[in-house]
Amino acid sequence: MDKDFLATLVIDYFVAFGVIIGGTIIGGIGAYLIGKPPLSIMYDLASSLKIWALVAAIGGTFDAISSLERGIFEGTHADIFRTLMMIFSALSGAHTGTVLIQWITQEGAG
Repeated sequence: MDKDFLATLVIDYFVAFGVIIGGTIIGGIGAYLIGKPPLSIMYDLASSLKIWALVAAIGGTFDAISSLERGIFEGTHADIFRTLMMIFSALSGAHTGTVLIQWITQEGAG
């Protein structure tokens, strides 16, 4: 793996992580402003934002799908591997953010 690809994986991870953390915190502020329980809303938002964090991190699904298609139909396995690694990196960041928010809010504990 080259340096640029590793840098892309790190960026994908932290973009997805940031979407979860930022989205849930801002959503919690919004919940507070309308009189809803912020921690409960944050807990729910953390799970529902996962797919959007993935899409934001990989830059939209069209590029990823076209890379997978090129890899499958043109036999370039490197494209398949790179795309799957980018998706895995983004999913890892989104999951880390979700676990962190759910741990902080302690929803469902007990």
